[in-house]
Amino acid sequence: MDLVHGSGVLVIQHLQNNFREYHSFLNFMSTVGDPRNIFSVYFPLWFHLSHNVGTKMIWAAVIGDWFNLIFKWILFGQRPYWWVQETTFYHNNSAPHLEQFQITCETGPGSPSGHAMGSSCVWYVMTTSFLNFTRPSSSASSAQSFQRFYLLRSGLWMSFWIIQTSVCISRVFMATHFPHQVILGLLLGMLVAAMFDRIASVYSASLKVYTQTNVFLFSFAVCFYLLLKVMGIDLLWSVTKAKKWCANPEWIHLDTTPFAGLLRNLGALFGLGLAVNSEMFIQSCKGKNGNKTRFKLMCVTATLTCLQLYDFIKIPTHTEVLFYVLSFCKSASVPLGVVALIPYCVHLLIGDEDRKLS
Repeated sequence: MDLVHGSGVLVIQHLQNNFREYHSFLNFMSTVGDPRNIFSVYFPLWFHLSHNVGTKMIWAAVIGDWFNLIFKWILFGQRPYWWVQETTFYHNNSAPHLEQFQITCETGPGSPSGHAMGSSCVWYVMTTSFLNFTRPSSSASSAQSFQRFYLLRSGLWMSFWIIQTSVCISRVFMATHFPHQVILGLLLGMLVAAMFDRIASVYSASLKVYTQTNVFLFSFAVCFYLLLKVMGIDLLWSVTKAKKWCANPEWIHLDTTPFAGLLRNLGALFGLGLAVNSEMFIQSCKGKNGNKTRFKLMCVTATLTCLQLYDFIKIPTHTEVLFYVLSFCKSASVPLGVVALIPYCVHLLIGDEDRKLS
């Protein structure tokens, strides 16, 4: 692997030396690919457009990120910013310099890339879903309709690959990942998303199914961690390396650790299960107002505004266990608000307005 890593370092140096003026754009693309934006941006928009698409997005994102964690624990992937400091691949003091940035110091193992995997997974769901909405029916459409659809499909898939390539390049530029790690994440993310195209049962899953899935995912991850720890393998080895070689200790964040991501995702899935099986969701999104354009626009506006404000609430990090518990609860509250609480409030508001007008 040293040869692969060494080649990757050359790519990182080329990007950092020749594309420094694009730093702001690449930093933005890393933000676009951040898995946390799935719950605060993409999910609220799509859920109120289509409940099935929003539900599939959360399931695909959570299961995909869980697979990402398991693969990271199995593959023991290095990250460039610490690998160049510890490898014996370079002789004497000839180790190359890699510039670090505020988002460089991820603490989990590097392979596969979580940003590339999460981004490709969610954008694949959005692209295929939009094409399904706009696909003309074979019985009542003209040749011109199909031609417009094929042009739209080409444009959407071209946009998909431009976005994913930009996300992957940004992660390499930041010295957070080697090129082969983002490519692997990209392919695995698309594979997970395509898998959920064939699992229709998630659209009508009961709270029991959501709970059982959460328990299984958490139990498997914890048991896998404990099993390898008994065997003398510390799966948190990457956290130690990150703290040692990060250029600025303030860039190390607890929410980038493996268990933080796991509990954040499980919280989102559990919150979705509570929400879609609640009476508030049935009365609002499934009720008479559910198909009204005004209702959907008000829900989207209110949820995006509330979530942006909600993001300012920071979880205390002085106690690790408390941080994980609060992270789970905060993540669970996001889909609960998007799917049930806010739509129910909008439903009551519209109901009051209709009564006043009548």
